[in-house]
Amino acid sequence: MSAALEALQQRLGYRFQQASLLARALTHRSHGADHNERLEFLGDAVLNLTISRLLYDRFSGSDEGDLTRVRAHLVREESLHRVALALRLPEVLKLSEGEARGGGAQRPSILADATEALLGAVYLDGGDAAAHALVRQLFGELIDTTTIDNWRKDAKTELQELLQAKRLPVPSYRIVATHGQAHAQTFDVEGAVPALQMACTGSGRSRRAAEQEAARQLLEKLRDPAAP
Repeated sequence: MSAALEALQQRLGYRFQQASLLARALTHRSHGADHNERLEFLGDAVLNLTISRLLYDRFSGSDEGDLTRVRAHLVREESLHRVALALRLPEVLKLSEGEARGGGAQRPSILADATEALLGAVYLDGGDAAAHALVRQLFGELIDTTTIDNWRKDAKTELQELLQAKRLPVPSYRIVATHGQAHAQTFDVEGAVPALQMACTGSGRSRRAAEQEAARQLLEKLRDPAAP
């Protein structure tokens, strides 16, 4: 095993029994058929479960909506990208020559995916305990020092981040009607999540206020236990 991979394992605080899993986790699909997308899928599930448990314990008095909002921030691409840079993943990623020349080793989406793939690889190599310990190592300090208020957002932002956490496209908004005179208009705006075949209409004295109301209604639907 190369010195760079040995150093990565030291930063992870975990030594792989199956070196092939580590190599696969760091291989982008542009490099070959034995790439990291399946491990990324697995790592995403490990990450969400462990973060959920850590938040459940940390914020015992918070409801499901607050916990979902904080989790969405922690598992989003930006957070995973920062973790990847701290682990110095750009030094060890395997990319095609074209992807490497195009700056792929610094691309946030590629680095975020590789971080999840590493979690999936650790899960397969060392089991639940090892994977959960790694998540706690990478995110525990952030969780321990944050508060729910740090992550409070308006309804539109909250909805967008929730959908991104579910890997769904952002919502769309369109004015469907206006009422009243120009100086005192009321706007009706439809907010839609086409991927879930979900739409709600909000009303307000400005377009922005109506969009916020539509987003609030969509959030309520998404948080319904029967929602997709």
